[in-house]
Amino acid sequence: GWENAWHVDFTGRPEPAKAFVLRLVRGPAAGGDTIFVDAAAAYDNLPVQVRVEIDDLRAVHDMTATMAGFVPAERLARIRAEYPPVVHPVVRTHPETGRRTLFVNSVFTDRIEGLDPELGEQLLQYLFRHLQAPEYQVRFRWTPGAVAFWDNRAVQHYAVSDYFPAERVTERVAIAGDRPY
Repeated sequence: GWENAWHVDFTGRPEPAKAFVLRLVRGPAAGGDTIFVDAAAAYDNLPVQVRVEIDDLRAVHDMTATMAGFVPAERLARIRAEYPPVVHPVVRTHPETGRRTLFVNSVFTDRIEGLDPELGEQLLQYLFRHLQAPEYQVRFRWTPGAVAFWDNRAVQHYAVSDYFPAERVTERVAIAGDRPY
């Protein structure tokens, strides 16, 4: 999984899931929380000049962007052929609330389209750090049988991997989404 990394699930697909339901089957006695961040609040609290700069930018999302270090090259090529990189807006508009949300994440967002690679990487790192501010976060503590339901279009999450050697076993359901705009 993508423990210890802020992300939005499967933004490397043309139509990422709009929501997820996750149920704890078996978990550690302590630890294993999931932290969620409000991507609209993060956007709202960017300096105005940054919002203006990013509002019309688009970013490349790649399902294989962070897999190179632990997936054999042959398998990586097969995954990339099945799920080629896609382009999504850096700032998406939530289709139901109309709120603007930051729609870049450290797991799947590879680069910003049309920007010098170094400048684009600096901007992405700035946005990733901004999304991590505690002011936009809520921490979900898992208990036996607990269920979390989140809007994948409005939040990012971070699965805290602080329970080794215990296990956390979950069941997940994805709800089909649409193309971000």
